[in-house]
Amino acid sequence: MEVLHTHCAGLDVHKKTVVACVFTPGPTGKPQKQSRTFSTMTRDLLALSDWLTSLEVRHVAMESTGEFWKPVFNILEATFIVLVVNAHHIKNVPGRKTDVKDAEWIADLLRHGLLRGSFIPPLPQRDLRDLTRQRTNLVQDRAAVINRLQKVLEWANLKLSSVATDVTGVSARAMLAAIIDGEGDPSVLADLAQGRMRSKLQALEQALTGRVRDHHRFLLAQHLLQLDGLEEQIATFEHQIATIIAVSQVPEEMPPLSASHDALVPDQPVPASTQEQPLPPLGWEAAVTLLDTIPGVGRTTAELIVAEIGTDMQRFGSAAQLASWAKLCPGNHESAGKRYSGKTGTGNRWLRGGLVQAAHAAVKVKESHLAAVYHRLVGRRGVKKAIIAVAHRLITAAYYMLLHHEPYREPGAQPIDEQRKTRVLNHMLKRLEKLGYHAHLEPIGVPMSS
Repeated sequence: MEVLHTHCAGLDVHKKTVVACVFTPGPTGKPQKQSRTFSTMTRDLLALSDWLTSLEVRHVAMESTGEFWKPVFNILEATFIVLVVNAHHIKNVPGRKTDVKDAEWIADLLRHGLLRGSFIPPLPQRDLRDLTRQRTNLVQDRAAVINRLQKVLEWANLKLSSVATDVTGVSARAMLAAIIDGEGDPSVLADLAQGRMRSKLQALEQALTGRVRDHHRFLLAQHLLQLDGLEEQIATFEHQIATIIAVSQVPEEMPPLSASHDALVPDQPVPASTQEQPLPPLGWEAAVTLLDTIPGVGRTTAELIVAEIGTDMQRFGSAAQLASWAKLCPGNHESAGKRYSGKTGTGNRWLRGGLVQAAHAAVKVKESHLAAVYHRLVGRRGVKKAIIAVAHRLITAAYYMLLHHEPYREPGAQPIDEQRKTRVLNHMLKRLEKLGYHAHLEPIGVPMSS
């Protein structure tokens, strides 16, 4: 088998130790291998870097084991071409499982060019990604606290959530504060409603008639206190994200292809459309503003997309490869001529989750292309698959918008309806025939013959 990298190393990374195996040419031309074990403390990782440099190593590969690969990557990325590889892609033969053999196996695969690195974005984008992901975690924590708050209300026989759409709204928060202070009169509590909630006074009085004890008041107070803290943290993160995006006007530099860790089949040809005078990547603020024009995509989701995929679409090769990396397209599972489950697989859960939420919002936009796609598929494929199909179209639209620096243009549902017109008419005529009727159809606007 052809050797692509004569000086390379494989790392088996753990929490406390990292085992390194290096392949170098020997005096007779045969490869020599050397193995050493280092601690994951910064001083020892610097010693690992010095050792690899002394052996003239240029390419290093390691598994993406949880968060443990990141300290090693931080030290080595400035000096070496580091590939972070999916552990499922490099499983060794059963019965050959030691740390040294794992490192040797990784180095041997790298030596023959059989590894495909994962996509690791540049450092500024990784910092932005940390902020957007933590904001998502805080939003999820806030939703969990609201659910626990509603449970306490149910335990106290208070059905506020059955009348108020949002138990954290202005009116509901005023009622909860009064309950915590000891107010138990349902009419007094209901009278705290504001705005459109005033039309539900009678229902509120019934919902706020319960059996509230000091135990419930204590729990409600603690949940509201926790909720206020989370909302303050979310606002702080949103301000920090907006500040970083605003000051990062200069387009990010694309690292060389050999060091870009492209996980999206780099051996496939780049489409001709991207080879013809590719435009420079947009700045983050311009990209967020552009993505915000997509139906269902707000600024928060646009910031998430930019943090996860960046603004340089040249690294992905095509929209299909980007959708495949995001796991928003069907998988391939065929054997003996039979096609089995086409599950999308496990990919970037942050990007996928944000796009699925955006898809749920996009399908509610009336007379839109995305809504037409959803309604065309939901009847025969189900809600989940139809939503994934809409999310697929969202990531495809984002790819071409960032590639060509163009805002979203609504394709419209009319072309799809025209394509389906004959089929829909035939289906309706058959239904009428089953009911015992014959129908003669005349297009609107065409005068009927006398």
